Amino acid sequence: MTAARRGMFVVFLLAAGTGSADAQSQGVPGPPPPAAASEVRRLSMDEAVRLALENNLGIRIARIDPQIQDLSIAHARAAWSPSFTSTFQEASTDTPANSFLSGGATTKDARLSTNVGIQQALSWGGSYSVGWDSARSTTTNLFSNFSPQLRSSLSLHYAQPLVRNFGIDATRQQLLLSRTNRDISDVTLRQTLATTTRDVRNAYWDLAYAIASLQVQEQSLELAEESLRNTRARVEIGTTPPIDIIEAESEMATRQEAVILAQAQIEAAEDTLRALVYDPSMPDFWTARIEPTERPSLQPSVVNVDAAMASALDRRTDLQQTRKSLESSDISIRYLRNLTLPDVTASFDYGLTGLGGTQFIRGDGFPGPITGQTVRGFGSVLGDLFGNEFPNWTLGLSISYPLGQSTEEASLARARLEYTQSQTRLKNQELQVAAQVRSAARQVLTNQQRVQTTRVSRELAERRLDAEQKKFAAGTSTSFIVFQVQRDLAVARNNELRALLDYNRSMVDLETVQEAPIR
Repeated sequence: MTAARRGMFVVFLLAAGTGSADAQSQGVPGPPPPAAASEVRRLSMDEAVRLALENNLGIRIARIDPQIQDLSIAHARAAWSPSFTSTFQEASTDTPANSFLSGGATTKDARLSTNVGIQQALSWGGSYSVGWDSARSTTTNLFSNFSPQLRSSLSLHYAQPLVRNFGIDATRQQLLLSRTNRDISDVTLRQTLATTTRDVRNAYWDLAYAIASLQVQEQSLELAEESLRNTRARVEIGTTPPIDIIEAESEMATRQEAVILAQAQIEAAEDTLRALVYDPSMPDFWTARIEPTERPSLQPSVVNVDAAMASALDRRTDLQQTRKSLESSDISIRYLRNLTLPDVTASFDYGLTGLGGTQFIRGDGFPGPITGQTVRGFGSVLGDLFGNEFPNWTLGLSISYPLGQSTEEASLARARLEYTQSQTRLKNQELQVAAQVRSAARQVLTNQQRVQTTRVSRELAERRLDAEQKKFAAGTSTSFIVFQVQRDLAVARNNELRALLDYNRSMVDLETVQEAPIR
């Protein structure tokens, strides 16, 4: 708030008549009206942190990331799930004769076929497929020996990369990257928990400081009120000129403004804390008052800088994220190196066939008259199939290798350079983390000394005010000097409170900087 706005606010209070009866009679604004009654929630530091871990929206968002990464892992593993296939087909064909070997003036063929199969990519790079076919067909072709004809076959195919894609392939790369990203999401969640806990503790101390600062301003206002009463009494008995009343009233108005600003600071600190620890869906989210049960205090501690640095280098979430990113880069290098290898793939196919139906027995000649028939049912066909009566197999080996510089080799060289760059970046990051820890530890020691010196300064300011008031009562001092000493005391008290706040905040920062980066 600017000085002009503060002055306008004081004039508004004078015009509205919000001061006490005694102050109004002298044209001095009184204290602001009491706020409407609202629920007061007493809150300790540990309770504030616990509520934040339960209700904070930022933490809720961060907790979803590991679940998303779990689904990414499941998506990558789904590439190895078996796939079941089946088909059912019926067809009929009428073919006109185009030669004397067509088997009739018009050949009519009908076919009913089914297929069932399963195929799967395996986690070690191989793949297989198994299929079973069965068909029933009829024909009017004079040269056919079966009508209807029953046919069934069983096929097995297996392929295995021997060089490229043997140790790693695209699916395994994606799975490894997904698992690394899952670990990174856990680290990110831990970082969010650490930084939110820091924000909550600092907001808690800010509110406690704002409440204590209001008490200091109220004490300063009480001193100004007492000085105003004494000045009026001196004016009445003629020992002080009436002009001194104006000075006392001006000082009182200034300190009332400080009280108003301190109250606004409390409300702002409350809003910051409530946004961190409470659920926004609460009906009294914005109206409940928060009362800290703890106050900033000096609890001297010995800081082991070397131990703090070692802890930070081991636990810092940003360092762990960088190390996990290096793991991802290493996985990518492995995959790119794999792509530069020759593509050597072994394959094996094995099949079985069974045949049956109504078979014609023909006499001499071409195609020979039908003299009889034999019938082999579908059971006999399956018997041939599973009895391995008509097997066939194929074993193959395919090899391919690009000639000259390949794009994969260029990508691999680039990935290796980026990996070296990332390693250097990690070392630089570790150096900065160590410097941050040392700075945080140094700040703790500095603020600890500040608390001690500001405490002495406040005690001396109290003694000086007491002495100046006695001199004023004896007529050897002036009201101007007394007001100046009162202001000095208020500043000394605020400085002590600020040093206490900074000390407690620096302790929070020292603890947090070993776990996560601080903003």
